[in-house]
Amino acid sequence: MADRKIVLRDNDLPQRWYNIAADLKTSLAPPLHPATHQPIGPADLAPLFPMELIKQEVCQDPWIEIPDEIMEILKLWRPTPLVRALSLEAAIGTKARIYYKNESVSPAGSHKPNTSVAQVYYNKQEGVKRIATETGAGQWGSALAFACTLFGLECQIYMVRVSYDAKPYRKLMIQTWDGKIDPSPSTKTKYGRAVLELDPHNQGSLGMAISEAVEDAVGRDDTKYSLGSVLNHVLLHQTVIGLEAIEQLKMIGEKTPDVVIGCVGGGSNFAGLAFPFLKDKLQGKTNPRFLAVEPMSCPSLTKGVFEYDFGDTAGMTPLVKMYTLGHDFMPPGIHAGGLRYHGMAPLVSNLVKDKFVEAVAYHQTDCFKSALLFARTEGIIPAPESSHAINAAIVEARKAKEGEVIIFNLSGHGHFDMAAYDKYLSGQLEDYEYPMDKIKAALQKVPKV
Repeated sequence: MADRKIVLRDNDLPQRWYNIAADLKTSLAPPLHPATHQPIGPADLAPLFPMELIKQEVCQDPWIEIPDEIMEILKLWRPTPLVRALSLEAAIGTKARIYYKNESVSPAGSHKPNTSVAQVYYNKQEGVKRIATETGAGQWGSALAFACTLFGLECQIYMVRVSYDAKPYRKLMIQTWDGKIDPSPSTKTKYGRAVLELDPHNQGSLGMAISEAVEDAVGRDDTKYSLGSVLNHVLLHQTVIGLEAIEQLKMIGEKTPDVVIGCVGGGSNFAGLAFPFLKDKLQGKTNPRFLAVEPMSCPSLTKGVFEYDFGDTAGMTPLVKMYTLGHDFMPPGIHAGGLRYHGMAPLVSNLVKDKFVEAVAYHQTDCFKSALLFARTEGIIPAPESSHAINAAIVEARKAKEGEVIIFNLSGHGHFDMAAYDKYLSGQLEDYEYPMDKIKAALQKVPKV
């Protein structure tokens, strides 16, 4: 009988984060000042982030030690299980072996606390009293509220309006951890009020919510900004996922995976699993395929351009070079699958551009169909975001050769996403492939650098 669940001990938790920036074949383009378009330095980022996180953002060392205080909190749920999807394998009749890293076991139900705990710790060390952030589907907002309450910091969250209205229990989860939450666009910020003046019924976007959170943070001396994906230090903190998975596969004598899969919105959970495996591929030691899976309705990697762009809608953030749909991009209101960001992590973008990572996009009804199959075989109701990785794993497994190994990241559970499942089960969920004319229109606003 094959091992179904591979569990490490607390003492096996990785002691260091892996920094893939040290091993890239093409160096990242430097972030640029939003006004001058000149490369920015640590002083330019200081109003937003504590200095230790700024150092991690630009660090070129391959390994960064995890402080003991962070390690102790991570042990509340880490190491997370690596699970052999035996029932799913049987249901689809595959010749492959499918594994998934179960990040849904964290207190917030997703991979996000891996970085929220680290970010709040470093803010606390520098005397920060309050953190402002955005959240889309609510996974990041929940994780940051959880971390802030552990360290005694105030947490202000701007949640994309369409998700705020659709997911009342996310709001309650955040409030349970003493977080303050407002729908975005809100009346709390100058930018939010300007958006609402133009369109009182605006459903919001992650870019808008980021603009509000950044405005909030730079307007107060006691507040810093925190981001749940995209930036280098965020992806760095997530590498505990892949580092654990490598050891778990070794424990059972499994070979290096043939395919490594993660969903991508900003790129953090994909990076968390994939980057430690990519280390050997970048060094020419192994050759797995890496699949970054996004929705057809928000296709930054598969239909975007690799250019400098703002991370937010108002143009307040530094310009970073990434795959982008344009910072004015607005995902359709019918989209229920998460992964709504207009851009992509520069590190992930770099690896896609250099062809170390493949990008694929799927329709949301295909992903929800796969999510139901996963729930009915493996027992876990996945987050809509995670369903993209599940769908890709099933597609790959159905065409796999005998003995191939597929691993994907189950980035979170879907217990607060049942309204989306209700739409799918009642036949109300529609597919939407974002039209190229709208993408071209949004890309017209990308800065010329």
